[in-house]
Amino acid sequence: MASLPNGHTAKKLDIVVVGGGLVGSLEALYLAKRGHRVRLYEYREDIRETPQARGRSINLALSIRGRRALKDVGLEQHMIENHGIPMVGRMIHKLDGTTYAIPYDARTNQCIYSVGRNYLNGMLLKESENYENVERYFNHKLIEANLKKGSLTFTKTDTKEEVKVNADLVIGADGAFSAVRKAMMKQPLFDYSQKYIEHGYLELCIPSNANGGFQMPANYLHIWPRGTFMMIALPNQDCSWTVTLFMPFTNFKKLDSKEKLLQFFEKYFPDSIPLIGKKKLIEDFFSGSPSPLVSVKCRPYNVDDKALIIGDAAHAVVPFYGQGMNAGFEDCTLLDQLMQKYKDDLPRVLEEFSDTRWKDTYAISDLAMYNYVEMRDLVTRPSYRIRKAFDDLIFWAFPNFWVPLYNSVTFTTMPYSKCVENRRWQNKVLFSVIVAFMIFTMFGLFYVRN
Repeated sequence: MASLPNGHTAKKLDIVVVGGGLVGSLEALYLAKRGHRVRLYEYREDIRETPQARGRSINLALSIRGRRALKDVGLEQHMIENHGIPMVGRMIHKLDGTTYAIPYDARTNQCIYSVGRNYLNGMLLKESENYENVERYFNHKLIEANLKKGSLTFTKTDTKEEVKVNADLVIGADGAFSAVRKAMMKQPLFDYSQKYIEHGYLELCIPSNANGGFQMPANYLHIWPRGTFMMIALPNQDCSWTVTLFMPFTNFKKLDSKEKLLQFFEKYFPDSIPLIGKKKLIEDFFSGSPSPLVSVKCRPYNVDDKALIIGDAAHAVVPFYGQGMNAGFEDCTLLDQLMQKYKDDLPRVLEEFSDTRWKDTYAISDLAMYNYVEMRDLVTRPSYRIRKAFDDLIFWAFPNFWVPLYNSVTFTTMPYSKCVENRRWQNKVLFSVIVAFMIFTMFGLFYVRN
């Protein structure tokens, strides 16, 4: 059994984590390191023994918040050095097939990493096997919960047997359609909202080339921005690319034949056709259907000192800032810090987490919505490139004074709400500078004429 942090003498708690995905598996590791008994219940089979489900993104963007969490549980180095593929910027594909790069961080060359969902999830589960105080139960569906009592009832999906469990604390990390959150919604004063955007997504694939290598420059997030829709591609370890087409459902419905699909791609993504291959494009497109994108906001995240929701269960966001997983991992980090601060005193830990975290998760939810507009449209506009060049210049000259929005979100652990406040302040500064310049220019022209 892995040893506890030096000097840790907190009372051992019996904690049930519902959801064996990325966030639930990570949270189990954090709790195990603190010496608590952890029982991890997952609705699906063990992801290490099942193929990747179609329609669920197979790779994710790992940035500093997620890396910090992996470092805490001793897995960052392995993930970065042995699996993650660095992406140093966006590679923009124009209609005529030409490309240009927009670096994420021209000043210090920081990058994000493309990581495999299954690989990362499997690694977290495997690491949990090193702790005797972690138990894993797959094929268990939560059907009933009394959160005030910490009582849960599961059904085994293979045998239909009911399993009743009790815990000192229930942590729901069971995704955007969380069963734990559903039970929490029965509590008075629980605020909840969800929003489906009118755009869906469908995944395609660019295979490796004949020599088993990448067909495009590997260290970029490739984007085909087309105003009201876009396509992106992230690199995989096998030198293939996961390609995701985002656009309104109404557009998807119009592509109801092979001919219409090929005409659409020839018009908007002509350079992608030889990369994907016409036959594979047709097969992949019509073998699935576009999936919806939902954003969830709710609060509070806790029920007394008996239950808490984290990750997508608490704050599902659309994927356009690449912060869904990172925000969920940061939940685990912040919760661990509070457990350390209050010596595992659950009433104080859960209350402070719930009272403070929602401001930041609401902020990243709004930022993710905005970034879709930026990625599919604004990146092609001169005004965007001028602003980015200005941000990069000031950031290079005064790194402690001016941090661009994307950098603060992706390459720092600054609270998301603070990132937004910082951006608003920068906008005011820029507006004041422009107004002052215009006034100075007008007075200068007036002086010259007179």
